[in-house]
Amino acid sequence: MSIQTLTAKTRKIFIVDDDPIMAECLKNAARQLAGVAPQIFSDAVSAVQALDSDVPEAILLDILLDGPDGFTLLNELASYNDTAKIPVIIVSSLNLNAQDLSHYGVVKVFNKETMLPQQIIATLGEVLGDA
Repeated sequence: MSIQTLTAKTRKIFIVDDDPIMAECLKNAARQLAGVAPQIFSDAVSAVQALDSDVPEAILLDILLDGPDGFTLLNELASYNDTAKIPVIIVSSLNLNAQDLSHYGVVKVFNKETMLPQQIIATLGEVLGDA
């Protein structure tokens, strides 16, 4: 283990997506940034439960989830001071506007059908202060 590994700050992010292939792609993109430790959740409920013990520095969120949807998670995040400020990057097949959702902490919206991994990496880097 290198000294850089020992001193680098681990930056936890949550990936909330019920599509395992997309979740893995987002995880691989996030790992391109130094010190990022992505954690995958397949539903909003498990992500909310994890917030009790671990507050991430950013969330990559799909809206169309099995069970409670991504909007439910956004509402939950907005209802607590410690989670209301978490930047959220939406990755969805829905046509959404980040500006309309900015009061939920949404900083960017990507369409799953047209996005590129480099866009996720760049936006996540900006959110985490790498840019």
